[in-house]
Amino acid sequence: MTVESAIPLVPIIIVIITTILIFLSGKRPNLREFWSVAGSILTFISVAIMVPMIFNNQKIVYTLSTIAPGISLNFRVDALSLIFGIVSSFLWIFATFYNIGYMRSLDEHAQTRYYTCFAVAILGAQGVSYSGSLFSLYLFYEIITIFTYPLVAHHQDEEGYAGAKKYIVYLMGTSKGLLLPATVLTYVFTGTLDFADNITSGIFTKGTDGVWITVTYGLFIFGFAKAAIMPLHNWLPSAMVAPTPVSALLHAVAVVKAGVFCISRVMLSVFGLELLQALNLGLCTAYLVSFTILVASIIALTKDDLKARLAYSTVSQLSYIVLGVALLDPTGVLGGIIHIVNHGFSKITLFFCAGAIYVATRKKKISDMAGIGYAMPFTMGAFAIASLSMIGVPPVAGFVSKWYLLNGAMSIHNLPIVLVLMASTLLNAGYFAPITIKAFFQGRKEKWTAADIKEAPVTMVVPIVLAALISVVLGIFPQFFSQLIGRLMP
Repeated sequence: MTVESAIPLVPIIIVIITTILIFLSGKRPNLREFWSVAGSILTFISVAIMVPMIFNNQKIVYTLSTIAPGISLNFRVDALSLIFGIVSSFLWIFATFYNIGYMRSLDEHAQTRYYTCFAVAILGAQGVSYSGSLFSLYLFYEIITIFTYPLVAHHQDEEGYAGAKKYIVYLMGTSKGLLLPATVLTYVFTGTLDFADNITSGIFTKGTDGVWITVTYGLFIFGFAKAAIMPLHNWLPSAMVAPTPVSALLHAVAVVKAGVFCISRVMLSVFGLELLQALNLGLCTAYLVSFTILVASIIALTKDDLKARLAYSTVSQLSYIVLGVALLDPTGVLGGIIHIVNHGFSKITLFFCAGAIYVATRKKKISDMAGIGYAMPFTMGAFAIASLSMIGVPPVAGFVSKWYLLNGAMSIHNLPIVLVLMASTLLNAGYFAPITIKAFFQGRKEKWTAADIKEAPVTMVVPIVLAALISVVLGIFPQFFSQLIGRLMP
């Protein structure tokens, strides 16, 4: 059942108002941070209000403006929309509290600009979530790119500008050179940019040349470079020069999640399962991202810088999402989409931990973190839990994702994909487990007291612990999101 309502605009409007209030409160830090907290909470509430409608098998649509026949600035909310919408709005709350502790502890400059751009990036994520057409999707996708640039370049030093330059060149270059032509080709062949009503049929007619469909599909896959599929991944590790909360935004909340969400949306709502199956595009995509999963994991093994290791972990883990959808099997699709949620909470925990370690000890290298678990037990305990999730150990959330993905691969009897998932799990353990072992079992003191504990500020530690605990809850009780995603299936 389709319901026409302007309710998808509510979270977007809330973020816009929040952004303005943050900007106007630049000379009053407490008020500025209050608006950030209030805006994030209200945004999440406005998203949560739409959940019962989706569970009642309703789709919400709203057209704000029609630019040309088949080209509209329009919005739609379905199960896939809410997955990304819930994750980005909820994690914004965690990131806001964490930002306060991090930015104040380091006495960072340009905090008003920082909070303003952070909010606009969330605006882009919310817009991407509820886009009802390729036109709307492209618009909000670009908003994320533009307003994340100042965040990556925040430190305004040579390293920061170099990382930000690579970030903007990669993402703007691919969006203009690949994504925009793909959008134009789609309109030429279909006469519309609106998403299909279901994930089976897509919007391409049966008479369309398969070669041109394949070309268009390839342009989309690589055009959404935020997904960090190799070889268009190098911008992501380079962007690690940004402050740690920005890294969390990049990896867990808005940026890379927008990339894999957009690919999932295009695969399901533009091409559709039947067309992808007929042209064998799903399987080709699965093998492509399998390469990224394995190679990025191998590179992660070589990194001593904690954020760099986490960055290559993200490159690998993102491809799980695309892999699941590419399997074109209901169980695989479920595993891929639910990994948006599970990876979000676990990866934001890991980056928050990296930031807390730096604030408390100024350490960045894994080799320097022997025994740090005794100085920062809450932080490193949360790190251990999130690491188990990324490895796929029950009962933490990542296990649920990999269970569905593995079952999806077995359902289509694809042994190579099964082997990729098993090998990647071993590699995940190879680059995460040594960090926890070094923190708690190397450099151990004969005696340690409360005086040895040197945690980051409480506004940083509390979000870390809560995010880690949520990863456990999602691993034990995955029903909410699995049932929500079930509403997407034909």
